Amino acid sequence: MASEGHSPLDQFRIEEIISLELPNGVDLSFTNSSLWMTLSVMSICVSFFFATRRRALVPSYAQLIAESIYKVVADMVRDNIGKEGKRFFPFIFSLFMFILVGNVAGLLPGSFTFTSHLAVNFFLAGSIFLAVTLLGIARHGQGFLRLFLPHGTPWFLAPLLVPIELLSYVSRPVSLSVRLFANMVVGHVLLKVIAGFVVSLGLLGIVPFVGLLAITALELLVAFIQAYVFAILTCIYLHDALYLH
Repeated sequence: MASEGHSPLDQFRIEEIISLELPNGVDLSFTNSSLWMTLSVMSICVSFFFATRRRALVPSYAQLIAESIYKVVADMVRDNIGKEGKRFFPFIFSLFMFILVGNVAGLLPGSFTFTSHLAVNFFLAGSIFLAVTLLGIARHGQGFLRLFLPHGTPWFLAPLLVPIELLSYVSRPVSLSVRLFANMVVGHVLLKVIAGFVVSLGLLGIVPFVGLLAITALELLVAFIQAYVFAILTCIYLHDALYLH
């Protein structure tokens, strides 16, 4: 949940912290979104540094959590990309943690959920789409076009399958970004509305307060699931680029 506002949608408003506009009209202002992205990256780096700096055979709770997250992502990469997935692990791990921490941090009072903005999500998804496409072309050359017509498909089905496969392929960044955007916006709006009921009802707000706690727990689960889905779909796209189905 973000700062207090008259509308549940006020929490998604971009606000300038440091204004910086170049003479050519390019706006490089440091915003609340930029701030929380920076804080998310810093918190990830600091957390893993302290969790792993004194590695022991019997791990501490912090080390255990760090190793568990590492194993979840490592298994995801191995199962969905295959033997060549190891070289992509640092990227997938960073992507997963960035989205996960961004989602969870947005539940803190006074915070800003940068994953609730299509611009951020589409930049991530679009960059992945472009990188995966270039990887597929670099690896297979013209053979990359086989991705749109699976091997063994009868030639007379090509006019039907190729447009469908092409449309499905180019819609990947849209579906990837919109899915994360929609889940974050809907959940946070619901939390904001119920929180308003808790405040306005006073002592009678105990019922919506219990509901608020339940929905917050659900949102924590959704935050993890959406980060996992974003990362696992990225793995699947990498697999397609490497092996063409």
